[in-house]
Amino acid sequence: MRVKAFKAWRPVADKAAQVASVPYDVVDTKQAKALAEGNPYSFLHVVRAEIDLPEGTDLYSDAVYAKARENLRKLMDDGILFREAEPAVYLYSQQMAGRIQYGIVATCHVEDYETGKIKIHEKTRRAKEEDRIRYVDVQNANAGPVFLAYRDDERINVMMDAVKATEPLYRFTAVDGVGHTVWKFSDPGAVERAFAAIPNTYVADGHHRSASAAKVGAMRRAANPGHTGEEPYNWFLAVMFPQSELKILAYNRVILRLPSTREAFLEALGGKFAIEANGVATPRKAGEICMYMDGRWSTMLPKHRPSASDPVAALDVSILQNEVLGPILGIDDPRESNDIDFIGGIKGTAELEKWVDDGRAVLAFSMYPTSMEQLFAVADAGMLMPPKSTWFEPKLRSGLLVNTLD
Repeated sequence: MRVKAFKAWRPVADKAAQVASVPYDVVDTKQAKALAEGNPYSFLHVVRAEIDLPEGTDLYSDAVYAKARENLRKLMDDGILFREAEPAVYLYSQQMAGRIQYGIVATCHVEDYETGKIKIHEKTRRAKEEDRIRYVDVQNANAGPVFLAYRDDERINVMMDAVKATEPLYRFTAVDGVGHTVWKFSDPGAVERAFAAIPNTYVADGHHRSASAAKVGAMRRAANPGHTGEEPYNWFLAVMFPQSELKILAYNRVILRLPSTREAFLEALGGKFAIEANGVATPRKAGEICMYMDGRWSTMLPKHRPSASDPVAALDVSILQNEVLGPILGIDDPRESNDIDFIGGIKGTAELEKWVDDGRAVLAFSMYPTSMEQLFAVADAGMLMPPKSTWFEPKLRSGLLVNTLD
Protein backbone atom coordinates (compact mmCIF):
# COMPACT_ATOMS: atom_id res chain seq x y z
CA MET A 1 0.00 0.00 0.00
CA ARG A 2 1.14 3.49 -0.81
CA VAL A 3 0.39 5.51 2.34
CA LYS A 4 1.67 9.05 2.74
CA ALA A 5 1.88 11.73 5.41
CA PHE A 6 0.07 14.96 4.57
CA LYS A 7 -0.11 18.59 5.65
CA ALA A 8 -3.46 18.49 7.38
CA TRP A 9 -5.75 21.40 7.94
CA ARG A 10 -7.05 20.91 11.48
CA PRO A 11 -8.88 22.89 14.17
CA VAL A 12 -7.16 24.93 16.81
CA ALA A 13 -7.31 22.89 20.01
CA ASP A 14 -10.10 24.77 21.77
CA LYS A 15 -12.40 24.56 18.74
CA ALA A 16 -12.00 20.86 17.83
CA ALA A 17 -15.21 19.71 19.52
CA GLN A 18 -17.19 22.50 17.85
CA VAL A 19 -15.74 21.84 14.41
CA ALA A 20 -16.00 18.04 14.32
CA SER A 21 -19.24 16.85 12.71
CA VAL A 22 -20.95 13.63 11.75
CA PRO A 23 -20.44 12.59 8.11
CA TYR A 24 -22.63 14.12 5.42
CA ASP A 25 -24.45 10.87 4.65
CA VAL A 26 -25.83 10.02 8.11
CA VAL A 27 -28.04 13.13 8.41
CA ASP A 28 -30.51 14.84 6.14
CA THR A 29 -30.75 18.61 5.66
CA LYS A 30 -33.17 19.12 8.54
CA GLN A 31 -31.07 17.07 10.96
CA ALA A 32 -27.85 18.78 9.86
CA LYS A 33 -29.38 22.21 10.35
CA ALA A 34 -30.53 21.30 13.85
CA LEU A 35 -27.11 19.93 14.81
CA ALA A 36 -25.28 23.00 13.50
CA GLU A 37 -27.69 25.55 14.96
CA GLY A 38 -25.83 28.19 16.96
CA ASN A 39 -22.44 26.77 15.98
CA PRO A 40 -20.81 28.65 13.08
CA TYR A 41 -17.75 26.40 13.31
CA SER A 42 -19.55 23.09 12.75
CA PHE A 43 -18.15 21.25 9.75
CA LEU A 44 -21.73 20.53 8.72
CA HIS A 45 -21.57 24.00 7.14
CA VAL A 46 -19.04 22.44 4.76
CA VAL A 47 -20.33 18.91 4.19
CA ARG A 48 -24.04 19.90 4.21
CA ALA A 49 -23.68 23.45 2.93
CA GLU A 50 -27.32 23.62 1.86
CA ILE A 51 -28.17 24.39 5.51
CA ASP A 52 -26.89 27.92 4.86
CA LEU A 53 -29.00 28.42 1.73
CA PRO A 54 -32.74 29.08 1.30
CA GLU A 55 -35.01 26.20 2.19
CA GLY A 56 -35.78 24.03 -0.81
CA THR A 57 -32.45 24.66 -2.55
CA ASP A 58 -31.60 21.83 -4.93
CA LEU A 59 -28.96 19.73 -3.17
CA TYR A 60 -27.05 19.35 -6.45
CA SER A 61 -27.16 22.99 -7.51
CA ASP A 62 -24.01 25.00 -8.19
CA ALA A 63 -24.88 27.17 -5.21
CA VAL A 64 -24.43 24.28 -2.75
CA TYR A 65 -20.93 23.39 -3.96
CA ALA A 66 -19.91 27.05 -4.06
CA LYS A 67 -21.22 27.58 -0.53
CA ALA A 68 -19.33 24.53 0.72
CA ARG A 69 -16.09 25.94 -0.68
CA GLU A 70 -16.85 29.38 0.76
CA ASN A 71 -17.52 27.93 4.22
CA LEU A 72 -14.38 25.80 4.18
CA ARG A 73 -12.24 28.75 3.14
CA LYS A 74 -13.80 30.91 5.85
CA LEU A 75 -12.80 28.39 8.53
CA MET A 76 -9.27 28.53 7.13
CA ASP A 77 -9.12 32.30 6.69
CA ASP A 78 -10.53 32.93 10.19
CA GLY A 79 -7.89 30.68 11.77
CA ILE A 80 -10.38 28.10 13.04
CA LEU A 81 -8.54 25.60 10.86
CA PHE A 82 -4.78 25.91 10.44
CA ARG A 83 -2.37 23.98 8.27
CA GLU A 84 0.42 21.82 9.62
CA ALA A 85 3.90 23.05 8.72
CA GLU A 86 5.12 19.53 7.92
CA PRO A 87 3.44 16.37 6.61
CA ALA A 88 2.19 14.13 9.40
CA VAL A 89 0.39 10.87 10.15
CA TYR A 90 -2.15 10.66 12.97
CA LEU A 91 -3.77 8.14 15.29
CA TYR A 92 -7.50 8.61 15.82
CA SER A 93 -9.54 6.79 18.48
CA GLN A 94 -13.27 6.62 19.03
CA GLN A 95 -14.90 5.32 22.19
CA MET A 96 -18.54 4.28 22.28
CA ALA A 97 -20.41 2.16 24.81
CA GLY A 98 -17.18 1.04 26.45
CA ARG A 99 -15.50 -0.07 23.23
CA ILE A 100 -12.54 1.78 21.63
CA GLN A 101 -11.26 1.56 18.08
CA TYR A 102 -7.98 3.06 16.85
CA GLY A 103 -7.22 3.99 13.25
CA ILE A 104 -4.32 5.61 11.40
CA VAL A 105 -5.05 8.78 9.45
CA ALA A 106 -2.98 9.37 6.32
CA THR A 107 -3.50 9.66 2.58
CA CYS A 108 -3.74 6.77 0.13
CA HIS A 109 -2.93 6.75 -3.58
CA VAL A 110 -5.80 6.78 -6.08
CA GLU A 111 -3.97 4.25 -8.27
CA ASP A 112 -4.18 1.71 -5.44
CA TYR A 113 -7.95 2.13 -5.67
CA GLU A 114 -7.95 1.92 -9.46
CA THR A 115 -5.83 -1.24 -9.53
CA GLY A 116 -7.79 -3.00 -6.78
CA LYS A 117 -5.25 -2.85 -3.98
CA ILE A 118 -7.94 -0.93 -2.13
CA LYS A 119 -10.78 -3.43 -2.39
CA ILE A 120 -14.49 -2.66 -2.45
CA HIS A 121 -17.54 -4.72 -1.53
CA GLU A 122 -20.42 -2.43 -2.55
CA LYS A 123 -21.63 -0.85 -5.76
CA THR A 124 -21.83 2.92 -5.88
CA ARG A 125 -24.77 4.97 -7.12
CA ARG A 126 -23.98 7.31 -9.99
CA ALA A 127 -25.85 10.32 -8.58
CA LYS A 128 -24.09 10.10 -5.20
CA GLU A 129 -20.73 9.52 -6.86
CA GLU A 130 -21.14 12.56 -9.11
CA ASP A 131 -22.15 14.64 -6.09
CA ARG A 132 -18.98 13.66 -4.21
CA ILE A 133 -16.85 14.27 -7.31
CA ARG A 134 -18.13 17.84 -7.47
CA TYR A 135 -17.60 18.34 -3.74
CA VAL A 136 -13.97 17.22 -3.96
CA ASP A 137 -13.27 19.09 -7.19
CA VAL A 138 -14.88 22.40 -6.23
CA GLN A 139 -13.51 22.43 -2.67
CA ASN A 140 -10.14 21.08 -3.84
CA ALA A 141 -10.19 18.99 -0.68
CA ASN A 142 -11.19 15.73 0.96
CA ALA A 143 -13.56 17.04 3.60
CA GLY A 144 -14.39 13.59 4.97
CA PRO A 145 -12.13 10.54 5.26
CA VAL A 146 -12.65 7.11 3.72
CA PHE A 147 -12.99 4.32 6.31
CA LEU A 148 -10.53 1.54 5.41
CA ALA A 149 -9.74 -1.77 7.11
CA TYR A 150 -6.70 -4.02 6.89
CA ARG A 151 -5.59 -7.31 8.41
CA ASP A 152 -3.70 -6.78 11.66
CA ASP A 153 0.05 -6.24 11.43
CA GLU A 154 2.16 -6.51 14.60
CA ARG A 155 4.65 -3.83 13.57
CA ILE A 156 1.87 -1.31 13.04
CA ASN A 157 0.20 -2.35 16.29
CA VAL A 158 3.43 -1.61 18.17
CA MET A 159 3.65 1.85 16.59
CA MET A 160 0.05 2.57 17.53
CA ASP A 161 0.63 1.50 21.14
CA ALA A 162 3.65 3.79 21.39
CA VAL A 163 1.82 6.90 20.21
CA LYS A 164 -1.09 6.22 22.60
CA ALA A 165 1.31 6.98 25.47
CA THR A 166 1.99 10.51 24.17
CA GLU A 167 0.02 13.69 24.75
CA PRO A 168 -2.94 13.92 22.33
CA LEU A 169 -3.70 16.86 20.08
CA TYR A 170 -7.42 16.60 20.88
CA ARG A 171 -9.56 14.74 23.39
CA PHE A 172 -13.27 15.43 23.73
CA THR A 173 -16.64 13.76 24.02
CA ALA A 174 -19.21 14.72 21.39
CA VAL A 175 -22.84 15.47 22.17
CA ASP A 176 -23.80 11.91 21.19
CA GLY A 177 -21.52 10.52 23.90
CA VAL A 178 -18.78 9.25 21.57
CA GLY A 179 -15.27 10.08 22.75
CA HIS A 180 -12.68 11.25 20.20
CA THR A 181 -8.90 11.47 20.63
CA VAL A 182 -6.24 12.38 18.06
CA TRP A 183 -2.45 11.95 18.37
CA LYS A 184 0.40 12.68 15.96
CA PHE A 185 3.08 10.10 15.11
CA SER A 186 6.61 11.38 15.70
CA ASP A 187 7.99 9.38 12.75
CA PRO A 188 5.51 9.38 9.84
CA GLY A 189 8.08 7.73 7.59
CA ALA A 190 8.04 4.60 9.75
CA VAL A 191 4.29 4.31 9.28
CA GLU A 192 4.61 4.80 5.53
CA ARG A 193 7.22 2.03 5.34
CA ALA A 194 5.13 -0.32 7.46
CA PHE A 195 2.13 0.05 5.16
CA ALA A 196 4.33 -0.64 2.15
CA ALA A 197 4.33 -4.24 3.39
CA ILE A 198 0.51 -4.39 3.64
CA PRO A 199 -0.76 -6.00 0.42
CA ASN A 200 -4.17 -4.35 0.39
CA THR A 201 -6.85 -2.53 2.36
CA TYR A 202 -10.64 -2.75 2.21
CA VAL A 203 -13.25 0.01 1.98
CA ALA A 204 -15.37 -0.54 5.07
CA ASP A 205 -17.39 2.66 4.74
CA GLY A 206 -17.04 5.42 2.17
CA HIS A 207 -17.40 3.73 -1.21
CA HIS A 208 -18.66 6.95 -2.79
CA ARG A 209 -15.89 9.04 -1.20
CA SER A 210 -13.16 6.69 -2.43
CA ALA A 211 -14.65 6.37 -5.92
CA SER A 212 -15.03 10.15 -6.23
CA ALA A 213 -11.45 10.75 -5.06
CA ALA A 214 -10.21 8.37 -7.73
CA LYS A 215 -12.36 10.03 -10.41
CA VAL A 216 -11.07 13.50 -9.49
CA GLY A 217 -7.51 12.16 -9.61
CA ALA A 218 -8.17 10.69 -13.06
CA MET A 219 -9.69 13.95 -14.30
CA ARG A 220 -6.72 16.01 -13.16
CA ARG A 221 -4.25 13.42 -14.44
CA ALA A 222 -5.84 13.61 -17.90
CA ALA A 223 -5.61 17.41 -17.83
CA ASN A 224 -1.94 17.45 -16.79
CA PRO A 225 0.53 16.57 -19.58
CA GLY A 226 3.34 16.61 -17.02
CA HIS A 227 1.65 14.14 -14.66
CA THR A 228 4.10 12.22 -12.43
CA GLY A 229 1.80 10.38 -9.99
CA GLU A 230 3.05 12.34 -6.99
CA GLU A 231 0.84 15.41 -7.38
CA PRO A 232 -1.47 16.11 -4.42
CA TYR A 233 -4.55 15.18 -6.44
CA ASN A 234 -3.28 11.57 -6.49
CA TRP A 235 -3.82 11.18 -2.74
CA PHE A 236 -7.03 11.01 -0.71
CA LEU A 237 -7.77 11.12 3.00
CA ALA A 238 -8.37 7.83 4.82
CA VAL A 239 -8.53 6.35 8.30
CA MET A 240 -7.15 2.79 8.32
CA PHE A 241 -8.27 0.42 11.06
CA PRO A 242 -6.85 -3.03 11.84
CA GLN A 243 -9.49 -5.72 11.49
CA SER A 244 -9.48 -6.58 15.20
CA GLU A 245 -10.54 -3.03 16.14
CA LEU A 246 -13.78 -3.12 14.16
CA LYS A 247 -17.26 -4.38 14.84
CA ILE A 248 -19.99 -4.50 12.21
CA LEU A 249 -23.55 -3.93 13.37
CA ALA A 250 -26.64 -5.32 11.69
CA TYR A 251 -28.32 -3.41 8.88
CA ASN A 252 -32.03 -4.12 9.26
CA ARG A 253 -34.88 -3.88 6.78
CA VAL A 254 -38.44 -2.57 6.95
CA ILE A 255 -40.99 -3.41 4.25
CA LEU A 256 -43.38 -0.58 3.48
CA ARG A 257 -45.90 -2.42 1.29
CA LEU A 258 -46.92 -5.99 0.47
CA PRO A 259 -47.68 -6.83 -3.18
CA SER A 260 -50.28 -9.38 -2.05
CA THR A 261 -52.31 -10.30 1.02
CA ARG A 262 -50.66 -11.16 4.34
CA GLU A 263 -51.92 -14.71 3.96
CA ALA A 264 -50.36 -15.12 0.52
CA PHE A 265 -47.07 -13.64 1.75
CA LEU A 266 -46.88 -15.94 4.77
CA GLU A 267 -47.74 -18.97 2.66
CA ALA A 268 -44.95 -18.17 0.20
CA LEU A 269 -42.54 -17.48 3.05
CA GLY A 270 -43.38 -20.79 4.72
CA GLY A 271 -42.36 -22.63 1.60
CA LYS A 272 -38.79 -21.36 1.97
CA PHE A 273 -38.27 -20.94 5.72
CA ALA A 274 -39.02 -22.75 8.92
CA ILE A 275 -40.87 -20.10 10.94
CA GLU A 276 -41.33 -20.09 14.70
CA ALA A 277 -43.34 -17.40 16.51
CA ASN A 278 -41.16 -17.28 19.63
CA GLY A 279 -40.79 -13.58 20.44
CA VAL A 280 -37.05 -13.52 19.61
CA ALA A 281 -36.19 -10.09 18.16
CA THR A 282 -32.44 -10.41 17.54
CA PRO A 283 -30.89 -13.30 15.58
CA ARG A 284 -28.81 -15.52 17.82
CA LYS A 285 -26.53 -16.87 15.09
CA ALA A 286 -25.70 -16.50 11.42
CA GLY A 287 -28.40 -18.00 9.24
CA GLU A 288 -31.25 -16.92 11.50
CA ILE A 289 -33.47 -13.98 10.52
CA CYS A 290 -36.07 -12.42 12.82
CA MET A 291 -39.32 -10.99 11.46
CA TYR A 292 -41.71 -8.56 13.16
CA MET A 293 -45.25 -8.59 11.85
CA ASP A 294 -48.69 -8.10 13.39
CA GLY A 295 -47.18 -7.19 16.76
CA ARG A 296 -45.02 -10.28 17.27
CA TRP A 297 -41.53 -11.54 16.52
CA SER A 298 -40.75 -14.82 14.77
CA THR A 299 -37.49 -16.49 13.77
CA MET A 300 -36.88 -17.75 10.23
CA LEU A 301 -34.43 -20.45 9.24
CA PRO A 302 -33.90 -21.16 5.51
CA LYS A 303 -34.85 -24.68 4.47
CA HIS A 304 -32.03 -24.70 1.93
CA ARG A 305 -28.79 -22.85 2.61
CA PRO A 306 -26.55 -21.82 -0.29
CA SER A 307 -23.05 -23.21 -0.62
CA ALA A 308 -20.45 -21.56 1.59
CA SER A 309 -18.13 -21.54 -1.44
CA ASP A 310 -20.03 -18.50 -2.75
CA PRO A 311 -19.17 -15.72 -0.25
CA VAL A 312 -22.00 -13.45 -1.44
CA ALA A 313 -24.80 -16.02 -1.68
CA ALA A 314 -23.91 -17.29 1.82
CA LEU A 315 -24.58 -13.89 3.43
CA ASP A 316 -27.79 -13.59 5.43
CA VAL A 317 -28.63 -10.37 3.59
CA SER A 318 -28.28 -12.29 0.30
CA ILE A 319 -30.53 -15.09 1.52
CA LEU A 320 -33.18 -12.53 2.45
CA GLN A 321 -32.79 -10.78 -0.90
CA ASN A 322 -32.75 -13.92 -3.04
CA GLU A 323 -35.46 -15.84 -1.20
CA VAL A 324 -37.82 -13.12 0.04
CA LEU A 325 -37.29 -9.58 -1.18
CA GLY A 326 -36.94 -10.43 -4.87
CA PRO A 327 -39.20 -13.43 -5.57
CA ILE A 328 -41.93 -12.85 -2.95
CA LEU A 329 -42.00 -9.07 -2.44
CA GLY A 330 -40.90 -7.98 -5.93
CA ILE A 331 -38.04 -5.86 -4.59
CA ASP A 332 -35.45 -6.78 -7.19
CA ASP A 333 -33.29 -3.68 -6.71
CA PRO A 334 -33.45 -2.38 -3.13
CA ARG A 335 -31.52 0.74 -4.16
CA GLU A 336 -34.36 1.87 -6.39
CA SER A 337 -37.44 0.40 -4.69
CA ASN A 338 -39.91 2.57 -2.79
CA ASP A 339 -41.18 -0.48 -0.89
CA ILE A 340 -38.21 -0.94 1.43
CA ASP A 341 -36.15 1.11 3.85
CA PHE A 342 -33.03 0.35 5.88
CA ILE A 343 -32.33 0.97 9.56
CA GLY A 344 -28.88 0.77 11.11
CA GLY A 345 -28.48 -1.70 13.94
CA ILE A 346 -27.36 1.10 16.25
CA LYS A 347 -31.07 1.98 16.64
CA GLY A 348 -31.96 -1.50 17.89
CA THR A 349 -35.02 -3.65 17.26
CA ALA A 350 -37.29 -1.20 19.10
CA GLU A 351 -36.98 1.10 16.10
CA LEU A 352 -38.22 -1.69 13.83
CA GLU A 353 -41.21 -2.29 16.10
CA LYS A 354 -41.98 1.42 16.07
CA TRP A 355 -42.02 1.58 12.26
CA VAL A 356 -44.44 -1.32 12.05
CA ASP A 357 -46.63 -0.36 15.01
CA ASP A 358 -46.93 3.22 13.73
CA GLY A 359 -48.03 1.96 10.31
CA ARG A 360 -45.01 3.25 8.41
CA ALA A 361 -44.08 -0.35 7.55
CA VAL A 362 -46.02 -3.60 7.34
CA LEU A 363 -43.19 -5.81 8.60
CA ALA A 364 -39.53 -5.69 9.54
CA PHE A 365 -36.53 -8.02 9.36
CA SER A 366 -33.84 -8.04 12.06
CA MET A 367 -30.54 -9.35 10.66
CA TYR A 368 -27.46 -11.04 12.08
CA PRO A 369 -24.42 -8.77 11.46
CA THR A 370 -22.09 -9.46 8.57
CA SER A 371 -18.60 -10.29 9.87
CA MET A 372 -15.30 -8.67 8.92
CA GLU A 373 -14.14 -12.03 7.55
CA GLN A 374 -17.18 -12.17 5.30
CA LEU A 375 -16.48 -8.64 4.10
CA PHE A 376 -12.87 -9.57 3.32
CA ALA A 377 -13.90 -12.80 1.58
CA VAL A 378 -16.36 -11.01 -0.70
CA ALA A 379 -13.86 -8.27 -1.57
CA ASP A 380 -11.02 -10.77 -2.11
CA ALA A 381 -13.24 -12.66 -4.56
CA GLY A 382 -13.87 -9.45 -6.50
CA MET A 383 -17.57 -9.68 -5.73
CA LEU A 384 -20.14 -7.23 -4.36
CA MET A 385 -22.52 -7.51 -1.42
CA PRO A 386 -26.19 -6.58 -1.61
CA PRO A 387 -26.77 -2.93 -0.71
CA LYS A 388 -26.84 -2.01 2.98
CA SER A 389 -25.03 -5.15 4.15
CA THR A 390 -22.84 -3.50 6.79
CA TRP A 391 -23.27 -0.77 9.39
CA PHE A 392 -20.19 0.54 11.17
CA GLU A 393 -20.31 2.51 14.41
CA PRO A 394 -19.10 4.89 15.58
CA LYS A 395 -18.96 7.05 12.48
CA LEU A 396 -15.79 8.96 11.59
CA ARG A 397 -16.03 12.68 12.32
CA SER A 398 -15.47 15.18 9.53
CA GLY A 399 -13.40 18.33 10.01
CA LEU A 400 -10.81 17.06 12.50
CA LEU A 401 -8.25 16.47 9.73
CA VAL A 402 -8.76 17.81 6.21
CA ASN A 403 -6.63 17.06 3.15
CA THR A 404 -6.39 19.67 0.40
CA LEU A 405 -5.33 18.80 -3.13
CA ASP A 406 -2.61 21.43 -3.34
